[in-house]
Amino acid sequence: MPIVAVDDTDSRERGMCTTYVGTRLGERLEAAGGRVTRRLLIRLNPAVKHKTRGNAAVALHAADIDAETAFRIAGETVREFAATDDPRTSPGVVVADVDVADPESAIPNAVAHFSRRALRERLSVEEAVSIAEARGYRHAGFGSGGADGDATPGRGRIGALAAVGAPATLDDATYERISYRELDRCGTPREVDAESVFAAADHEYPVVWDTVDRGTGEVVCVPNAPGPILYGIRGDDPDACLRVAEGIESERVERAATFLTNQGTDAHLAEGRPGELRDGAGYRVSGVVASDPETKRGGHVHVDVGGVGSDRNSGDGSGEPRPTLRIVAFSPTGRFRDRVRALRPGDRITICGEHEVRAADPGPDGTIKLEKLAVRELVRTAPATPTCPDCERTMSSAGRDQGYRCRDCGTTAPGKVAEPIERELERGWYEVPPSARRHVAKPLIRGGFDAPTHPER
Repeated sequence: MPIVAVDDTDSRERGMCTTYVGTRLGERLEAAGGRVTRRLLIRLNPAVKHKTRGNAAVALHAADIDAETAFRIAGETVREFAATDDPRTSPGVVVADVDVADPESAIPNAVAHFSRRALRERLSVEEAVSIAEARGYRHAGFGSGGADGDATPGRGRIGALAAVGAPATLDDATYERISYRELDRCGTPREVDAESVFAAADHEYPVVWDTVDRGTGEVVCVPNAPGPILYGIRGDDPDACLRVAEGIESERVERAATFLTNQGTDAHLAEGRPGELRDGAGYRVSGVVASDPETKRGGHVHVDVGGVGSDRNSGDGSGEPRPTLRIVAFSPTGRFRDRVRALRPGDRITICGEHEVRAADPGPDGTIKLEKLAVRELVRTAPATPTCPDCERTMSSAGRDQGYRCRDCGTTAPGKVAEPIERELERGWYEVPPSARRHVAKPLIRGGFDAPTHPER
């Protein structure tokens, strides 16, 4: 009663898709007398350099078939469909002979721990192989494996082993119904009626989400890559996802499958503190805005952030937070950049996204590529030159460190006053639009956040 997992079968240029390989594998397992009881689509660390866009691994829970037969069929399927002519594609297969009737308790702690780390770290093929062999799991690697510096072929065994362990780590889960086009049509424009997609999406929203982007008019569920996916419908209920898929008018759907997945769950984010962040991992970090937003070449918006504690203050007696971390809202995030541009120094925020360290980073803690942010406290006043209470004229400076004086009345004031300002932001969570959202990032419409939300549709 095995779990059969595959990963890294696709190519950025040549197409293919690991979910498609997994779907064909499931069909072949059932043709051999097996029964697929569960299909898992697991998104791994989105910061891994050699990934294709979604960084997905697939695991099938099979009954009524032995592990050896399943392993043989998996190898045959990968050899036939994986894009191994791309030197950067390095497929892997892992088959674990466990009780799929209760996989959560059957997953060893070492495998579950590996699966959690695969969401937030860059792991090695050697470690995956070592863990698989220690547990008696069958595994195989395909392709050259050396294009990105990996000495061992079958880099996909990292994701495959992580997918095996996923049932023990799915603290939150969603669904995706994926419809595939005829394979010989790959690389040609997809024929999908956008009006029917918007209508179907409206009917099942918010249970089904990220199907379209109503701000840009983009059909988000239809990919641009040259692979076999025609469209993928994501949501919290598999039946609702199926209804949306059935409401879409398109070219012929050759086959389809529904996956249980960690998409839309923020499973890649860990709690972090400035000064303690690891390169290439996703974090949720709280801090204080330490600079005015700056729009740079290309339309990317940059803001510096300081830590919350006194150890992050400037040290000059001003009490202002010292910039230690830069946050960036990239141009593809569209209207989300307006939220970032509306920040002011002193605002307290929580930021979510991928952490990166580069030589050009202005602060010692690197850069966070924003996926969402929460406004915790807004600066509501700004220093202003005082107004004379007698004649209501603006006072003038009385000299360095001598406050202000009204030239007409002689009235004095010790310094600037706090004047209320209007803010375009409100307290709560803001997010990138659906067209810019990573697969694993949690849409605000799903709920469960610790402050009011301002969802994008």
